[in-house]
Amino acid sequence: MITENLVRLFESTIKNHWELPAWTDYSEQKTMTFGDVGEQIARLHLLFKTIKLENGAKVALIGKNGTHWCSVYVAAVTYGAVIVPILQDFNPNDVQHIVNHSDSHLLFVSDNIWETLEEEKMSDLRAVFSLNDFRCLHQKDGEAIQKANKELPQVFAERYPNGYTAADVLYPTIPNSELACISYTSGTTGFSKGVMIPHNALAGNVVFGFTTKLFMRGYKSLAFLPLAHAYGCAFDFLTAFCAGSHTTFLGKTPSPKILLQAFAEVKPNAVFTVPLIIEKIYKKQIQPMLNSRSMRWALSIPVIDDRIYSTICKKINAAFGDNFTEIVIGGAPFNPEVEEFFKKIGFHFTVGYGMTECAPLISYAHWNEFVPFSVGKILPKMEVRIDSNNPYKEIGEIQVRGEHVMLGYYKNEEATAAAFTEDGWLKTGDMGTIDENHNIFIRGRNKTMLLSSSGQNIYPEEIEAKLNNMPFVCESLVIENAQNKLVALVYPDYDAIDEARISDDELKIVMDNNKKNLNKMVAAYENVVDIQVYPNEFEKTPKKSIKRYLYANLIK
Repeated sequence: MITENLVRLFESTIKNHWELPAWTDYSEQKTMTFGDVGEQIARLHLLFKTIKLENGAKVALIGKNGTHWCSVYVAAVTYGAVIVPILQDFNPNDVQHIVNHSDSHLLFVSDNIWETLEEEKMSDLRAVFSLNDFRCLHQKDGEAIQKANKELPQVFAERYPNGYTAADVLYPTIPNSELACISYTSGTTGFSKGVMIPHNALAGNVVFGFTTKLFMRGYKSLAFLPLAHAYGCAFDFLTAFCAGSHTTFLGKTPSPKILLQAFAEVKPNAVFTVPLIIEKIYKKQIQPMLNSRSMRWALSIPVIDDRIYSTICKKINAAFGDNFTEIVIGGAPFNPEVEEFFKKIGFHFTVGYGMTECAPLISYAHWNEFVPFSVGKILPKMEVRIDSNNPYKEIGEIQVRGEHVMLGYYKNEEATAAAFTEDGWLKTGDMGTIDENHNIFIRGRNKTMLLSSSGQNIYPEEIEAKLNNMPFVCESLVIENAQNKLVALVYPDYDAIDEARISDDELKIVMDNNKKNLNKMVAAYENVVDIQVYPNEFEKTPKKSIKRYLYANLIK
């Protein structure tokens, strides 16, 4: 068990860094000091106590990255509640399902998202609060929460007549074994997998960030990954905060133009990103230059090529603010060609490996110890084994156990049992090998789960379930093309087509319309770029599951 208690980590960082800047909303240029954060948490704690929120109660949270999002997260966890962060990309039906499935008592939601939800479909909620300004948007019949919320400023002033100070920061003792967070990897009914993350797993990730000096007192960070995703949450938010660092939340879509401007202004000491950002820089800015005739000639001369690579590296460093120790890449597979180039020019980057079920980190190596094409070295508090006869040469499933591993899936004993081996190792679903120094090399996946280019989990069965209910679709299969975009193969309902006398040209129009409707129903990162008609029924296993591996390389 991690010796550092998560709640004590939160308590001590607020006390010890009271005057330092903690969080900034980039768009509004609004900054909260650690003292401001402490006071906001105290107000939320007083609200929770006034409305008699029980220990272990679930608090759902959805909205853009920002100071209010983080305040609710820390307040819930330090009060003794369980936070349920929800990706704002989920469609309204999925959000409502997660709120219900998680048994959430309260919901904190951005105003624009609240407008898309229907409170009558979340009937167990005691109250809904605006993430914009904390006003009470809705309360269950018989509750007096709106009244309590309006009276909160006066009650708070009476409780702390001399103002709230660092000496007032005192949180309850909550063992690290307790549940801290339920993180949903999907939203659709029938596929819900709420990962139960204990305080210990979060504390383990934070402490590792301390020991490796990813963040230190006074460091700066730019958070542009979704905080409802385990990767961004663990490092840009939790580790940075507990270390006394200053995080600026981008709070908007991280387009290259916006990111470059923000990096130049913030000048972060550490950067956590997904491969997509690095690969875009390579493909848009570097590759065209390298392919020019004059550049190819120059790079053929040994003395000149070193100078060129050094110049390119300096330009890329400047693009990220020119103040970072290293770039940490994770959340999705990294293009080997791009990785090889960045290693060649001496760029300070490393590739880590994790999963939501480990909150998320499994392996990492500092940039100067990073072995190319690996995903880092297994963490000290974690163990890894390869399910093969020779883990150094023979590919097998990567299995892990240790401090960061989840408690299981919420209200899903069957999925929990399937996720672990009989002797208690978590099955990652990834295939790979390790070397003598415990560096992990991922070779592929044995799960159907796909990863979007920005690191989001994609479960094709969910998309297929929606598509299969659309006109003239008998069955479907969602796979990735060579560009890592989603394409749906559809075996049409030929009986219905014949009955309706649909021509081939008309069928194409129908499928295009199906694609438009499908993409409205799923998250943006689950959008399908094309629907292609497949002439035959898909081959299946005895359990009637489609043999996906037969079609994995069908689309170019």
